[in-house]
Amino acid sequence: MASGAIFSSLRRRRSPTLDAFLAPVDLSDVALVQTLLSVAGEIVSCFSKCCFFLQRKNSRSLIRRVEAFQLLLEYLRDSDSGSSCLPPTTVLCLKELYLLLYRSKILLDYCAQSSKLWLLLQNDSISGHFHDLNQEISTLLDVFPVKDVLLSKDITEQVELLQKQSRRAKLFIDMKDDALRVRFFSFLDEFENGRIPDSAELRSFYVEKLQIVDADSCRTEIEALEEQIVNHEGDIEPTISMLIGLVAMTRYCRFLLFGFEEDELALENRSQKKPKKRLITREIAETFFTVPKDFSCPISLDLMKDPVIISTGQTYDRSSISRWMEEGHTTCPKTGQMLAHTRLVPNRALRNLIVQWCTAHGVPLEPPEVMDAMGEAFASACPTKAALEANRATAKLLIQQLAGGSQAGKTVAAREIRLLAKTGKENRAFIAEAGAIPYLRNLLSSPNAVAQENSVTALLNLSIFDKNKSRIMDEEGCLGSIVDVLRFGHTTEARENAAATLFSLSAVHDYKKIIADEIGAVEALAGLLQEGTPRGKKDAVTALFNLSTHTENCARMIEAGAVAALVGALGNEGVAEEAAGALALIVRQPIGAKAVVNEEAAVAGLIGMMRCGTPRGKENAVAALLELCRSGGSAATERVVKAPALAGLLQTLLFTGTKRARRKAASLARVFQRCEHASLPYGGLGVGYAFASNSTTTRDTSFASDVSVPMSISVL
Repeated sequence: MASGAIFSSLRRRRSPTLDAFLAPVDLSDVALVQTLLSVAGEIVSCFSKCCFFLQRKNSRSLIRRVEAFQLLLEYLRDSDSGSSCLPPTTVLCLKELYLLLYRSKILLDYCAQSSKLWLLLQNDSISGHFHDLNQEISTLLDVFPVKDVLLSKDITEQVELLQKQSRRAKLFIDMKDDALRVRFFSFLDEFENGRIPDSAELRSFYVEKLQIVDADSCRTEIEALEEQIVNHEGDIEPTISMLIGLVAMTRYCRFLLFGFEEDELALENRSQKKPKKRLITREIAETFFTVPKDFSCPISLDLMKDPVIISTGQTYDRSSISRWMEEGHTTCPKTGQMLAHTRLVPNRALRNLIVQWCTAHGVPLEPPEVMDAMGEAFASACPTKAALEANRATAKLLIQQLAGGSQAGKTVAAREIRLLAKTGKENRAFIAEAGAIPYLRNLLSSPNAVAQENSVTALLNLSIFDKNKSRIMDEEGCLGSIVDVLRFGHTTEARENAAATLFSLSAVHDYKKIIADEIGAVEALAGLLQEGTPRGKKDAVTALFNLSTHTENCARMIEAGAVAALVGALGNEGVAEEAAGALALIVRQPIGAKAVVNEEAAVAGLIGMMRCGTPRGKENAVAALLELCRSGGSAATERVVKAPALAGLLQTLLFTGTKRARRKAASLARVFQRCEHASLPYGGLGVGYAFASNSTTTRDTSFASDVSVPMSISVL
């Protein structure tokens, strides 16, 4: 829908000038008449035989005007009146014509390829676009110096006729199209009032009138509306809340009208979408190809894929600024100002301009993380009653299919429950209340890899709602089945999502011991931490961290090899923080301290984190070393204090660390001071002693309060 982003910006008068972003070439260096003729010819050839489902009359009228311009341009070309021979005023008019033709192509392309439902919703607005173009064509013809250009009598009559038609043209809104739009909203009103529309009327509207004839075309419509939600700007109608309701209603109709059986060939064809035609030719686009400075991220200097605005008003690519903040920075990279908050606001206007530029140059641009974008969009809008009622009706259909459908139907239903549970606690609540969990549990043992993956991911998404955690844990055999997927899952994603589900469930303290005692759970998490993908390791280490906060799990984690896995993870930048945090909790018990000391790489790994880790990682590392000295006895203390460069690292941390890190570093220096072994190297800790002398000597009593690990669950 790149053309939609371009088209959407055409009417926004507050956007940068069209010349800056929409006129892709410097026409002074191109054969003007030939270029215009090429663009006009492309419009006529592409759209003259196109069957426009909506905006038929407006589209045909615009194409006829372009055909009239094509005749004029052909005459100018054949009469050897090159752009260098034309009067200056004529050249200016032709340059303006280039922009009008370019905009006409975008608008026609938009109407030909966009979602039917979205075109229906924008019926009045799009009609206004056609009218605006017609008015500008009329203005251009009024100032076109016909007398200064030697035209034949036929061409002059054509231009004059076109001029009269453009002057007389009025805004045209097709009443049939508008009646369909009104009917569309009437269905939504029925859901809003707590009534489910008649299925025969829904079939008549979607299938007979809109020609949405199968599940695949209906799903395409849903995806198009969801894309509009992601790219929505506050001043555009309909609102996000209303769009969410329309998506929910259309999803309900998808299953009500077309059932659950999937056409595998159709799905395969959809996965191999043909690239959209370029809006302009490569020859024209290549006349400039330097990435505009404003489109590059100040951190990575790469073209921004998902530009976001931070509290200082500066714009960065989401991935770059997120990584900056995760490393503990609290200032703006560009200005050095302190950040008032860490919220990231999508810069959709800039995103649209980047899409325009990439479209014009044929530069592939990956979309931003859809899930993040959808989550932000749904979070910014309260679900309407219509959306909730439509989703509730959809959930009932899906669960009925899970209960008694075919294997293929159950697979589809599990996938749709997974998607429905991605957003909104209300959705997660009524899906579980309607009885989905037992059927999803049964699918966990399915030989079908897709069914298994979707069912475990659906359980993950459902578990985010706190009340559903108890429903999952209370369901007989459900925890064991999740662990089995973690151990023997058909796909990598299924195993990773099973680990993430255990992490989510272990947020409840009483479940931590139950999960750790489940046969194979901790062993599988440790294995995933050692051998999984980066995302799998992240899921595993966060789950292990949660389990380590329960004192009774220490022995079980040692026995299962979790300590060795956590020590090994200290060298992995992506999971080192969490691994150090988990070790800091484990070593608070003597058996845990002993197990860590027995790992040759443990102390060196923690020292390495103090040297090169993130601020939070340094904090967790010094906390782990402190607890190791406290609980591990003289042997552990000697092992720690003999570590190379520890004194200098502590001194640095006392000055530059976080508040918690400075407190832990001071306590560790105090442990050294009280050490009875005179041979231990105290040199270089003077500053640490001074700091420690003013610190409290009371040991913290809360088990996990002094370990800092970022915790979040991603819906999938």
